[in-house]
Amino acid sequence: MDGQADTEPGGGQQLRPHRQRAEDERRLWHGGQVRNTLHLVSAVAQWLLLLACLIYLGVHFLRPSKTQSDKVLWTYIRYTGRSSRGAAVNLSAESGPIRIRNGSILVPCDGLYLVSLNSSIYLEKEEEDWLNLTLQGTSSVLWEQMVQSNNSRVNFTAVLYLFEQDSITLWTSSNASISDLSLSLVLVAENKY
Repeated sequence: MDGQADTEPGGGQQLRPHRQRAEDERRLWHGGQVRNTLHLVSAVAQWLLLLACLIYLGVHFLRPSKTQSDKVLWTYIRYTGRSSRGAAVNLSAESGPIRIRNGSILVPCDGLYLVSLNSSIYLEKEEEDWLNLTLQGTSSVLWEQMVQSNNSRVNFTAVLYLFEQDSITLWTSSNASISDLSLSLVLVAENKY
């Protein structure tokens, strides 16, 4: 028995370091599990935050921007009639918020405008074989075209910078019949300074 007693304490001592090592490994493994779990939670939180930022930016950029004016400034004019040499064509608006006074289009604000004019021109007198058609602002000629044949089609489209309080008129240098004239003026970009 003495031999057995001698072997048991020695065997118990050998088991203790073995148990101690197993316990230490378990603690290390458990600590590593906690660390891994914390890393996983941190990574998920970062991805959720990134996703929230991307959604916010996407919603912000996809939302339509609010303009200062909900109304686009424009006018549309149709005219069929006669023109007299040296007199402005008496224009009147068919639709649109830009006002017309005494046959002239009143420019409501400084900015870039898309101007489009289409018409058929018939010269009244046979001895006259040409006519100048002029779109004129208050202080300058905006556009001018010479019409040379008796039955001519006129087409003009341009972007022009116009000034507030300008008035635009259409002039002819000879007596003529104008048919199916359409003139449109649309504000493209307002000068905000």
